[in-house]
Order: sequence, then structure tokens, then C-alpha cells
Amino acid sequence: MILNIVSFPFKKKSYLCSMVMDLQSFFTSLLNVVCEMAPYLLLGFLIAGVLHVFVPQKFYANYLSRKNRLSVLWAALLGVPLPLCSCGVIPTAIGLKNEKASKGAIASFLIATPQTGIDSILATFSLMGLGFAIIRPVAALITGVCGGLLVNRLVREDDLTEESDASCTVERGNRLWRVVKYAYYDMIRDIGLRLLIGLVVAALIQVMIPDEFFLSFGNQPLLQMLVILIIAVPMYICSTGSIPVAAALMMKGLSPGAALVMLMAGSAVNLASILVVHKSMGRRFTSIYLMTIVGFAVLFGLLLNAMGLDFSIANHGACCMSASALPSPFKLVCATVLTLLIVFALMMKLFSMFTTKKPLDPDVTVYRVEDMHCSHCEAAVVRAVEDVPGVEKAKASASANTLTIKGPATEEAIRKAVEGIGYTFRGRSSENR
Repeated sequence: MILNIVSFPFKKKSYLCSMVMDLQSFFTSLLNVVCEMAPYLLLGFLIAGVLHVFVPQKFYANYLSRKNRLSVLWAALLGVPLPLCSCGVIPTAIGLKNEKASKGAIASFLIATPQTGIDSILATFSLMGLGFAIIRPVAALITGVCGGLLVNRLVREDDLTEESDASCTVERGNRLWRVVKYAYYDMIRDIGLRLLIGLVVAALIQVMIPDEFFLSFGNQPLLQMLVILIIAVPMYICSTGSIPVAAALMMKGLSPGAALVMLMAGSAVNLASILVVHKSMGRRFTSIYLMTIVGFAVLFGLLLNAMGLDFSIANHGACCMSASALPSPFKLVCATVLTLLIVFALMMKLFSMFTTKKPLDPDVTVYRVEDMHCSHCEAAVVRAVEDVPGVEKAKASASANTLTIKGPATEEAIRKAVEGIGYTFRGRSSENR
């Protein structure tokens, strides 16, 4: 009894020391992951901004309007480098349909684009090595082309829901400023929270999950992939934010093939996008779209495992979580810049949720619109309502789920425009009451 009482303070001290060590390991892991990804992310965001500003939307439509196999290939080739997520790609694809793109090209674009982007390719290289950085866009390209060809063969043109033509507004202003704003504000505002969550989850995995955890599945790679699919497909997973999570899981024994399944299927589709595609494109189109993503993700995962190549993250210097050496000063500077940009973008996003609650002018109406997740969604909703009679000015907010209209446009006309591009219209916001 006396020994137990005496040993209690020592046990408590040992527990506190363990907690301190775990926290130290967590922050060390987080610092290393951020430092390794930051230079590539900053470069990737910049290239994405250049593509957004200097490549007009009409350029894509011109190459996708022909109803042949070449348009399907062009759709995948043009979609792979674009930094569009699985929600942001849908209004873009609907816009391509309004530009008379072929159904196969639309499917190819929908499948290939959200799986990867120039920013996620560079980030994949930083954490998972050159092999994954090459395999990921190649798999997205092949999956998109095959899905588009299947849709061309199995889906009739009249199976697609017809929508009214959408206007394509031209952004104005200094191009250099627009590149910087899109790269380091709009994109980070869109994916910053998910990227931050991914980094934190990756660091937690490093600390909390036992080493070789996924080896408990034994020689059952299909079971690993099934578990990943059940978790990843319904969720909204960012193609960039999923990279540190996949890398951390591989260090705990997840097979390279299962990690690729997560990067492909998790980024390409989610429950919300499935519902919107079904509403906009039809049941048969959606079935082929979903089965192609899942089927090819598993196929490429099995092929990657069968190749027997060494994709061990533990051997890749980018993911070493050792505290013995600090990252280089350059990486620390890049990590600091990225962190400040994320904090600023998220603060502005939070601030925007409250700015719409100020008193409204008599000719301003706020509507509630759901299923917007990023700036691409906002732009798509604004474009859809700009040509509605009576709309003088429109502004959408994904964070607040609102659409603010200035002018005497009717609610029914606004509803038709919003629902026509696949978003959920909930009527007037409580701010009007």
C-alpha cells in the first residue's frame, strides 16, 4: 500500500513526460511535413494562377466540342493540370456542355481533372517521390480517357439534361495582380482549411497509429483498398490535402496501391458531386462516371502493388520525421509564408460569413444557395444569374451559402438559373426578414 502511494507521483510524472514527448513528436512531424510541401505548393499555386488568367475558358471549349475520340483525349489532357476540386469541376463541366462539348469529353474532364493538378503533382513529388508524382497524373489521364470513351458509346446525347446557355464573363484588371490573387488568395481560401486538416491528420497519424498498423490486414491488398474506398469516396477530400495523409498511412504499413486508390478515388468524387452529376447529367452518365473512377482506381492500385517497386515512404527523405535536423532555412521561410497565407485566407473567409449580415438596401435580396465549396462554385453561380432579367449585380459566398442579388429580378428566375447548374436553391435568406 505504501509503495503504491509512493509510486503514484512517479507514475503521474511519467504520464506527463509521455504527453510532452507526444506533443513534441506531433509538432516535429507537422513542421517537417509543412516544410517539405511548402516550396512545391507555392510554386504550384503560382502556375495554377498563370493558367487561370492567361488560358481563356473558350480555349478549352474549342478543343472539346468535336464528338470524337480526340475530344475525349483533349479533355483529359487539359483537365489534368487544372487545380479544380471534385466540386469546382462540376460547374466548369456544365459550362463546357453549354459550349456544346461532347458527352464523352465532359465525362473525361469530370473524371481526370479533380484527381490531380499542377499544385498536387508538385506536392506529391515533395512527400511521396518521383514515382507517385508520375503515376498519379498518368492514371488520371488514362481513367479520364477510358471513362469518356465509355460514355460516348453507352450514353446518348439526349440522355443529358439540357440547360440554357451560360454566359462567360471576362475578368478585368491587371493580369499580374489577378495571377497573384488567384494563386495565393482564392486557391488557398478554397483548399486552405482542408490542406491544414490534412497536415494535422498526417502528423497525428505519425504519433498515434502504431508502426506497421496496416500490416495487420496481411496479404489482402483488396481489403485495404475496400476500406479506403468506403472511407474516402463519400467524403470531400482535397487532391492536395490528401497527400500528407496518404504518405503518413504508407509509413504505417498501407500498401502503395491502397494509397493510390485514396489519391485517385478520394479526390475525384464525393457524395455531393455524385448527386449533382446525377441531377445534371442523368443516371446512366453518373453510373459510368462513378464505376470508372472506382474501377480504375482499384485496377491501378493492384498494378502498382504487382510492379513490386520500392515506394517506401520511410526511404524518402521528404517524409522523415526525425527531430535530429531542422529543415533548411529556405524551407522554413516557405513554410512560414504558406502558414501566413493560410491564416490570412481563412480569417478573411470567416470574416466574410458575417459581412453579409449588415443592413440591406431595398433593392438587394439575399438568397440561400447550398453545395458551393470554393471560388469556382461562386463564379459559376454568379455567371448563371448575371443574364437573368433584372439582375444588376450578383455576389456569391461559399462560406456563408448565400447569393446576394441587386436588382428587381424575380425569385423564380433566380431559382431556375441556380438549379440549372446543379446547386441547391433554398429561397430567401433570413437576412431579408
